[in-house]
Amino acid sequence: MDFIVVGASGAGAFAALLLARAGHQVLVLERDHLEPATDVEAAAAVAFRPMAPQIVQPHIVMARCRELLRTRLPNVYRALLEAGVAEAPIANLMPSSLTDQTARPGDERLTLLMTRRSTVDWVLQRALRTEPGIILRYGVRVLGLLATSENPPRVTGVRTDQGDVSASMVVDTTGRRSAIDGWLAEIGAGPSATWRAECGVAYYSRHYRLRPVVDLPGPPTTRLVAGLDEFLVGIWGADNGVMQLAVGPLATDHRFRAVKDPRVFEAVMRTVPTYSAWLEVLDPISGVFPMGAVHNALRRLVVADAPVALGLHAIGDAVCTTNPTFGRGLSLALWGAADLVDVVASHGEDLATQALALDARVVAHVAPYYEDQAVTDSARLAALRHAIYGTPVSEPSPSRSDRVTYAELRTAAWFDPTAFRAFWKVMGMIGLPDAVYADPDVVAATRAALHRYGNAPMVQPTRVQLLAALTS
Repeated sequence: MDFIVVGASGAGAFAALLLARAGHQVLVLERDHLEPATDVEAAAAVAFRPMAPQIVQPHIVMARCRELLRTRLPNVYRALLEAGVAEAPIANLMPSSLTDQTARPGDERLTLLMTRRSTVDWVLQRALRTEPGIILRYGVRVLGLLATSENPPRVTGVRTDQGDVSASMVVDTTGRRSAIDGWLAEIGAGPSATWRAECGVAYYSRHYRLRPVVDLPGPPTTRLVAGLDEFLVGIWGADNGVMQLAVGPLATDHRFRAVKDPRVFEAVMRTVPTYSAWLEVLDPISGVFPMGAVHNALRRLVVADAPVALGLHAIGDAVCTTNPTFGRGLSLALWGAADLVDVVASHGEDLATQALALDARVVAHVAPYYEDQAVTDSARLAALRHAIYGTPVSEPSPSRSDRVTYAELRTAAWFDPTAFRAFWKVMGMIGLPDAVYADPDVVAATRAALHRYGNAPMVQPTRVQLLAALTS
């Protein structure tokens, strides 16, 4: 079977590689010129793209993505390590407040990979260029779909700014700005089913490199994100001695617009002692990268139990985007690509069954994380708006004895080893949120930790200190 994959970034590269290895012929069409740079540092220098501002924001390869790389794309996994991507065992992420740091069975599965997104893309583009069965065409803009006039329409290829191209199947991996609903309307198909939930946070990030010093505040593979009363702050280890720092205020909080200035960015970071200590051992290697507020979004191409079109699939950000702070994008992309290949292998030319089967995978593997993120972000935004603007907060729902919330689990993870691992199972997409939150052992450990310790041990700036930093 021959495929057209629209888009050559993370999801597109994953899909193309897996489809080619399953014996299919794959044509990848990418509007930008993504030819690999000479090395990872050259790739980082040209990584920013207006249509993909997330590329330069902090990234991480969560446990689910690492697991799939090792089993489905082992050569890519090895190439990432050879490019300087660092493995982060779960022990490296344990805070000092977690007094019981004894290893447990299953810890290895929770290992992360620390990297810049530009390094991942550099490795993927090199893999695409050498994989038999893949043809890459950069600088090609897809304008719409080719299709028959059946009901539902049968997609037979794409229209591009360089002419029509036919194929058995089309896969949309164009990301959160996907034009797929417009394409569907043009061929007489109904729209996809979509859901959106506010994320509400803007991002300002900067890349640094570790100085060659012995005494670091933590491991080079540190990943520490803190939701403070008035903003979010985080540090992510990366490849080749790079650290990624970010400030995430409410998108509507105009006080933080000055954070685009590197001096102000560092002044705000220094209001939190944990991050101030890191700045003492780092040298900046980039400016400050802003990214506007994004939405949590979910799309399904099956509506009322029927595919909107046949011969058309979508994966990655074209199907689901979630709060980038949680770092799930690459996992959703590779899991979606693996599901696509498996469904095609199982159902072959039966395109209707194929579409229904892939939609079932979206329901099982994607929707639970979208729904969890929507609930988590709603609660977080309400707390931020109350702290900053005095917006009334709705009465919280009574705490259930048989389950915990994400926020409760996150706090307990600072202190309890069972809660800590449960937190990383949810974050790493190794466990479904509802199953983890309702696990009796997790509930008991979380309740005990909250009763004994209370809030997370993160020192916060006063409003006076924060305003002084923002006006420095």
